[in-house]
Amino acid sequence: MIRAENIHKAYGTLEVLKGISLEIQKGEIVSVVGASGAGKSTLLHILGTLDKADRGSVSINDQEIASMQEKKLSAFRNREIGFVFQFHHLLPEFTALENVCIPAYIAGDSKKTAFNKARQLLEFLGLADRMEHKPSALSGGEQQRVAVARALVNKPAVILADEPSGNLDSGSSIELHELFFSLRDEFKQTFVIVTHNRELAEMADRQLRIKDGIINNL
Repeated sequence: MIRAENIHKAYGTLEVLKGISLEIQKGEIVSVVGASGAGKSTLLHILGTLDKADRGSVSINDQEIASMQEKKLSAFRNREIGFVFQFHHLLPEFTALENVCIPAYIAGDSKKTAFNKARQLLEFLGLADRMEHKPSALSGGEQQRVAVARALVNKPAVILADEPSGNLDSGSSIELHELFFSLRDEFKQTFVIVTHNRELAEMADRQLRIKDGIINNL
């Protein structure tokens, strides 16, 4: 599903990633752990095509990322990669349903198709009675589930999650963690999760630890 080879990334004189290589299989849930500032989010952004490595290569579904022009890369990102962040980044003026539809619109879906896909996901995530609510009327856990639905609406190859439970209370965190595994079982979804949450990290199929700019299996 994902292959990264010899990834290097520096910001000025600070070398953050020092030759990271990894492979992630379809349907696998992998957690990425390490101290603050170790480069976990940097790696996730490179895997998600939001940032570029200084050296090395990344391929997703056998598609080499570096060779893509920006327009093609944007379309690939929208189609193949879903993102869930610590802060949900929902648009406050739109309902939960409308927020979930946005990536589908970008992908070229009709309003009817987008709405049908979004409704099905929100129902699966237990938000059938919250679809018409705007983010301000939703709890933190509900907002994050809307963000998960938005990440899934185009049926991407992989979901990349950066501290997805970092802004949630313990009860909502547990619900979100369990949700990821339900999604994997239901949709054979692949997850790469950057987290400081030890419980979530240990639930994953595999843990990768970044230390001193390199990565180790745990």
